[in-house]
Amino acid sequence: MAEGERQPPPGSSEETPPAAQNFIIPKKEIHTVPDMGKWKRSQAYADYIGFILTLNEGVKGKKLTFEYKVSEAIEKLVALLNTLDRWIDETPPVDQPSRFGNKAYRTWYAKLDEEAENLVATVVPTHLAAAVPEVAVYLKESVGNSTRIDYGTGHEAAFAAFLCCLCKIGVLRVDDQIAIVFKVFNRYLEVMRKLQKTYRMEPAGSQGVWGLDDFQFLPFIWGSSQLIDHPYLEPRHFVDEKAVNENHKDYMFLECILFITEMKTGPFAEHSNQLWNISAVPSWSKVNQGLIRMYKAEAAEAVLISPPFPAEEELSVFHPLTSG
Repeated sequence: MAEGERQPPPGSSEETPPAAQNFIIPKKEIHTVPDMGKWKRSQAYADYIGFILTLNEGVKGKKLTFEYKVSEAIEKLVALLNTLDRWIDETPPVDQPSRFGNKAYRTWYAKLDEEAENLVATVVPTHLAAAVPEVAVYLKESVGNSTRIDYGTGHEAAFAAFLCCLCKIGVLRVDDQIAIVFKVFNRYLEVMRKLQKTYRMEPAGSQGVWGLDDFQFLPFIWGSSQLIDHPYLEPRHFVDEKAVNENHKDYMFLECILFITEMKTGPFAEHSNQLWNISAVPSWSKVNQGLIRMYKAEAAEAVLISPPFPAEEELSVFHPLTSG
C-alpha cells in the first residue's frame, strides 16, 4: 500500500455496499446465565473481543499525550460527547430524600433517548443513514440505566460496541485506533465520571471490594498496555499517591486510580482489594494479560445487566477493527 493510504477494515461498507447491508434494531437476547454460552460462541463476541485486543495493541507503550492522527469522524464523536456533557450542566440534581440515584438523571437520559438518532446522524455519513437507528441503540445503552439510575461495565461495553459498529460500517478506520482510545473513549470516561458524581449513580452489578472497580474495566486494560515497558513506573507504583498525581494525565490506568481515591475513603487495600493485589504483579505485561483474562471471564458477563448484545449473530454491523 502507498504511504498514507488507508485500508478499510474487513467487512466495512467499502467492501460491502451499504445497500447490501441489512440493519436491524438490536434487542436484548441475553437474559439468563445459559444465554452467555450462546453469546460467547457467537461471531459477535469474537468480533467484540477482537476489537478490544486490537485497540489494546495499538496503545501499547504510548502516553495519552502521544501525537496521533485525528480524523473528522473522531472530531464529530468528541463533539457528540461534549453535547452530553453540556446537557449535564443544563440538568442539575434535584433535592430529594435519597442520597444516591438523583432523579434528575432520568430527565437527562430522556433527552438522550429523544435525540440519540440525531446525534449519531451527525457522525454517520448520509449514504449510511440506514445504520443510524441500529447504532444509536448502543449509544443509549452506554450511559447507564434510567430506571435504576446505575452504571457499570455492561454500559461501558455498550459504548465499545457503539465504536465497533462505527468501524464496521467504515466511519472509523484502522488508522483511527489510537484516537478511538485516547481521544474518544477517554472523553467518554470523563463524561461518565461527571454523570456518576453529579447524579450519585449506583454501581450496576458491583462486586464491592472484590470487584476490580465499581464502574469501569476497559481503561484498566488499555491503561496497563500503555505502561508496558515503562522505564520506571511499575505496577507497585499505582498505589503510591505521589506517582499517581505526577503521571495520571499520561496514563488511563492512573487516572482511574485517582478517580477511585477521590470517590472512596479509607485505606486503598480495604476499599479496592482486587486492585491492591494487582499492584503486587511484577510487570505491566502480566497485569495486562491478567486483566484481559479477567474481562473475558467476568466483565463481559455484565451484558446480562443491560446492553442488548445478541445471543447469536443478530448484530449486523459488528466487526473488529483489524486490517486483515
